[in-house]
Amino acid sequence: MLNFLPLDTASATAAAGTSSGVAGSTASTWLAILPQFLIIAVMIVVFYFLLIRPQKKKDKEIQKMRDSLQVGDEVVTAGGIIGRVVTVKEDTVLIETGSDRSKVRVKRWAISSNLTVHDDTAEA
Repeated sequence: MLNFLPLDTASATAAAGTSSGVAGSTASTWLAILPQFLIIAVMIVVFYFLLIRPQKKKDKEIQKMRDSLQVGDEVVTAGGIIGRVVTVKEDTVLIETGSDRSKVRVKRWAISSNLTVHDDTAEA
């Protein structure tokens, strides 16, 4: 038969089940893990301010541009088609391309940029 006896007093008190040995061991474990949690929290905050927040701001500006499309604006689609807006509906835009006046209907989300500068955007 084997007897498992603790060799030092700290493990002897922990093996005996006294509350002071267990509580001290738990507190020192949390103090050892705390810097790792702080590093992860700082990394999350840095990612938020460097990546997520600017992307949300850019998305809001693009959505504002798409909502303010007017007839006669020159736009570029996500596929690279350049044309002039003929009609604007709720979720589609009809654009006229080229000298032969061919018309293409595209979704509003496919408009990537507006090349026409308006007076209200120049002042702001």
